[in-house]
Amino acid sequence: MRCLIVEDDPTLATQLADAMSVGGFVPDIAATGDRGEFLGATEPYDVAVLDLGLPGLPGIEVLTRWRAQGITMPVLILTARGDWTDKVAGFRAGADDYAVKPFRLDEVVLRAQTLVRRAAGHARAVLTAGPLAYDTQLGVITRDGVAQRLTAFETRILGYLMHHPDRVVSRTELSEHLYDAGSDRDFKSIEVVIGRLRRKIGGAMIETRRGEGYVLRSGR
Repeated sequence: MRCLIVEDDPTLATQLADAMSVGGFVPDIAATGDRGEFLGATEPYDVAVLDLGLPGLPGIEVLTRWRAQGITMPVLILTARGDWTDKVAGFRAGADDYAVKPFRLDEVVLRAQTLVRRAAGHARAVLTAGPLAYDTQLGVITRDGVAQRLTAFETRILGYLMHHPDRVVSRTELSEHLYDAGSDRDFKSIEVVIGRLRRKIGGAMIETRRGEGYVLRSGR
């Protein structure tokens, strides 16, 4: 999953990015409201972590502009302790959740994971598809209860497919949600990893639709 972090404090932004990476996200950082607004409007993120106290374009204005453009990605806002007016303004602008500074980094990661699951229609932390189970909090995928030996990239691809089972996911969509904004998006690498995943979890589970993309069968 791709995550946009809009935070002007470089130390906190780096800490958030590191924590989100451990939590299975591919993070991009924007240090100003203007940069954050641009990235959020032009890149397909799964969730955004947005500080409200930004220099230049305020966080509330960033969020307002995103929603005015029809951008529906879940947004977790960061607010100062006890500033209830910021929380109210954030929710009115279209925020989905908030965390109060100072916060635990793992709290932000868990809240972001929950927002992504709910946006994809999943209420529980463990996603299932046939014999597969994906614990989104631990980042572990099992088959028939046995943990699979997957690389980080394999886990990201299979995890994204498990968020969207029984529908075609194009190579373009996969690449947009697997790489950060500065990376080259390599379709051939995705095809190679899909082949490895088939050997590990069973070839029948991931179907290739020629010219369209991939479908993970949930067994329903």
